[in-house]
Amino acid sequence: MSEIQTVLDLRRNAFGKLLFVDAEGTTHEGVVPVRAFPIAAPDEGISLISIDGHELAWIDSLQQLPAAQRSLIEEELRNREFMPEIRSIRKVSTFATPSEWEVETDRGETRFILRGEEDIRRVADGTLLIADSHGVQFLIRNRYGMDRISRRILDRFL
Repeated sequence: MSEIQTVLDLRRNAFGKLLFVDAEGTTHEGVVPVRAFPIAAPDEGISLISIDGHELAWIDSLQQLPAAQRSLIEEELRNREFMPEIRSIRKVSTFATPSEWEVETDRGETRFILRGEEDIRRVADGTLLIADSHGVQFLIRNRYGMDRISRRILDRFL
């Protein structure tokens, strides 16, 4: 395992998979970036993992990388992770569960079914994870910073 200082030898192969060349000159195909703290510190603590699950490199912060390498890692993370962030709650079908929620996310408008209040988890102060009936995780980064209607709806379920 090596610590990344400023530049990664990181690129895509002809099939679109990430390639990483380590300090010894060994090329690793199919490298996967993994966030250590995906909710609390998404741009800090990134590990590059080999196809067989071994850590190849540690990145303290994405900001320390040149734009090209940072862009490759961010693109790979976006393709791998699917956790829409709820910006506002438009309406809910009922305040009893199960209920249908209509929300605006960072990826557009959507609807989902909340099976029960236990599917809303407090992660940190003001941060919530909501699991829909299909297991998709929705993130609310700061419930206190949401609009008044969204906060009122959430308060009814918390």
